Amino acid sequence: MKVVNDKNVLFAKIESECHELRVSPDSDEVLKVWIKQPTWLQVEKAMSTMMNLDAQQNVDIDLMKLYKYMVEEFVEKTEPELSPIDLLRLNPFVGNQLKDILPNPFEDMMGADTGKAT
Repeated sequence: MKVVNDKNVLFAKIESECHELRVSPDSDEVLKVWIKQPTWLQVEKAMSTMMNLDAQQNVDIDLMKLYKYMVEEFVEKTEPELSPIDLLRLNPFVGNQLKDILPNPFEDMMGADTGKAT
């Protein structure tokens, strides 16, 4: 193995990626959404945001907290312009598409835990 030459490959991308989400199955209108790539600390925070540990060591998982964090942290902008609250109010058709393009902390954590690149 050799040491990396270009240290920039070690960092999360600075530029966000634009995705087009269809507004409905029978429409040609789209919502444009720019998604940022997470850093490893943001992945850790996403995981800790959704997990609550009580005094008896019981773990409670709150996916609503996770999605709220993901929308606030990783959606850079939208066209038309929508607030994070607006994005949480999307209908299921558009919301499921948004969920599919947001970073997946479960996949990111599995790759980190196993030493495999994602």
